[in-house]
Amino acid sequence: MNETHFYTRRQNLLERMEEGVAIIAAAPHALRSNDTEYPYRQNSDFYYLCGLNESNAALVLIKTGMETKTLLYVEAYDAEHALWNGAKTGLDEARKRFRVDEVRDIADYPEEIKELLREHVNLFIDLFDESPFLAQAKSAAKELRETRGVKRHIRSIRDVTHLIRTLRLIKQPEEIETIRKAVAITARAHHEAMRQCRAGMREYQLQAAMHYVFLNSGAASEAYGAIVAGGNNANTLHYVDNRDELREGELVLIDAACEWELYASDITRTFPINGKFTAPQREVYEKVLDVQMRVIEAIRPGVKRDWLQKFSEELLCDALIDLGIVNGNRDALIEAKAHKKYAPHGIGHWMGLDVHDPCPYVDVAGESLAFEAGMVMTIEPGLYFRADDESVPERYRGIGIRIEDDILVTQSGHENLSGMIAKTVADIEAACNQQ
Repeated sequence: MNETHFYTRRQNLLERMEEGVAIIAAAPHALRSNDTEYPYRQNSDFYYLCGLNESNAALVLIKTGMETKTLLYVEAYDAEHALWNGAKTGLDEARKRFRVDEVRDIADYPEEIKELLREHVNLFIDLFDESPFLAQAKSAAKELRETRGVKRHIRSIRDVTHLIRTLRLIKQPEEIETIRKAVAITARAHHEAMRQCRAGMREYQLQAAMHYVFLNSGAASEAYGAIVAGGNNANTLHYVDNRDELREGELVLIDAACEWELYASDITRTFPINGKFTAPQREVYEKVLDVQMRVIEAIRPGVKRDWLQKFSEELLCDALIDLGIVNGNRDALIEAKAHKKYAPHGIGHWMGLDVHDPCPYVDVAGESLAFEAGMVMTIEPGLYFRADDESVPERYRGIGIRIEDDILVTQSGHENLSGMIAKTVADIEAACNQQ
């Protein structure tokens, strides 16, 4: 993405802000152990507004009447830091790269923040971010309130993330293309896992095969901790140990994907370890697939997410009745939440810069949002039958199946961005048996 995209996002945020000062801080480095750190991952809101993937930086947006001003604070060049960890963008390069009114040294921020807040009544920050830059801003606001001669001071500290994440909800064309890139790499990785999978392998070996595809394709990392769950492990929804042996005659559920330029993909496929579904596995699999296909087909502008959730639960409950897992009237079963034992999670979530994009699901009145073109949502129905659950017919015990795709809402309906990944029984068996 180029700087024009980030400039436009900043302008959109300023248009939606009331008068005041907004401060968005870069993410700090996260300690892994002792003096080692996790690979750096930027604060998604900060990246969305300026595209800088470095720590120790802050973006300041100021609005006074019709006038606006944008300041970007970054680290100055430091030869010692460059020697050990590589050079950062620095002040001169930032002035060339970013369309902001001023680039300033982050070392000056603590002294300058009080003056930046002077004569403003609103401060917009992430209320739950513990960044020292935001703590310094709140401290400066308090000091100004107690200073004689200051006629106007911060009277309201407000959440900026809702404004930003409302903007993030509708993906622009450049964002959609970035997600497409992440999905395309993830597709290759899933197909490679299907091709390599054999009984006797360990779950982590399939994860390694996928991770190789991610890194070899230029993706910086997984979008989230991979789930590679053989057999009954699939019935632990957030299984991440990935250490067990893959056994003959069982399924493996893989929920794994990469991110590209910080934009996520999120894909789940479930397939037979030996490349051939058993009859009971196929029965359950095709029920889940039918639910997924029907839910995806219902996605179009104007449809509300809470309706989609209700529709998916009705379909999953019908599937459970057909399989003989539950018995009775569908509406009564749903009212009693009988289906939730076997289909416990929601039908999907927003996706973008975060794999679970924290964009709003409801409007200001608390009503479920209707789909609009540009929204991206995962659709991931699942049925889970634990091996020790004697309420389930024996032939289905130990089967856990989830199928997940990334769906773009379009002007005329929807597009399955991950539709190229094998999903039908025939296509999966062909992919598993490809040499």
